[in-house]
Amino acid sequence: MSRLLRLAMWSGPRNISTAMMRAWGNRADTVVADEPLYAFYLARTGKKHPLAEEVIAQGETDWRKVVAGLTTGVPQSPHKGGSHISHIRIFYQKQMTHHLLPEVRRDWLAGLTNCFLIRDPAEVIASYIKKNDDPTLEDIGFVQQAEIFDWVRERSGVVPPVIDARDVLQNPERILRLLCQEVSVEFDPAMLRWPPGLRATDGVWAEHWYGEVAKSTGFEPYHARSANVPERLREIENRCRKCYDRLYQYRLH
Repeated sequence: MSRLLRLAMWSGPRNISTAMMRAWGNRADTVVADEPLYAFYLARTGKKHPLAEEVIAQGETDWRKVVAGLTTGVPQSPHKGGSHISHIRIFYQKQMTHHLLPEVRRDWLAGLTNCFLIRDPAEVIASYIKKNDDPTLEDIGFVQQAEIFDWVRERSGVVPPVIDARDVLQNPERILRLLCQEVSVEFDPAMLRWPPGLRATDGVWAEHWYGEVAKSTGFEPYHARSANVPERLREIENRCRKCYDRLYQYRLH
């Protein structure tokens, strides 16, 4: 097997991160990991998320073991021949920025190709409060995303790839081609269309969160939505926007 590209896509919640995982997972040369730090995050924080007990029971709660699997482990693919991975060139990791708690060391990020998926914070918050009406700044993930971006940029000496959700939805092929170019892999048209349904690689939480994605067969066209942020959350939005704007200037477009 040629050198494995370990591609970590860092995103906050209420983005198109699952659709992006579908796009990469539909490549014949790619296996995916769905939010590998989620069980650790729930066990450590005690957050009352839907299916939290099941996520913790079925996941790995020791972040060091998770990191070992992400950086040195050989990925398994239930839907691509199990342990036969001679054709696998890419290990795509759907990562949530808020799952990377402060106690987790950052040095292992240097062994990954880190990319960043951003979305306008007003849209994120408007979507998030439909599920959780009282989010904290940490729940939204923008501050952590900027911190991870800065860590990667400072230690690598280069600006890591950034893609914006709106750009992706408006022109999926163009943005995915640019992203593939940035990480030195060939674009695969299979990234644009995928079969509907859930996957063996989806987290146990998929039955609660992935309803719309399960019905999808590709990226949905972008539609401007009302993104009214309540006054009580304006300060959170403002702080998120500072982080978003800083990364937005580096986006591929």
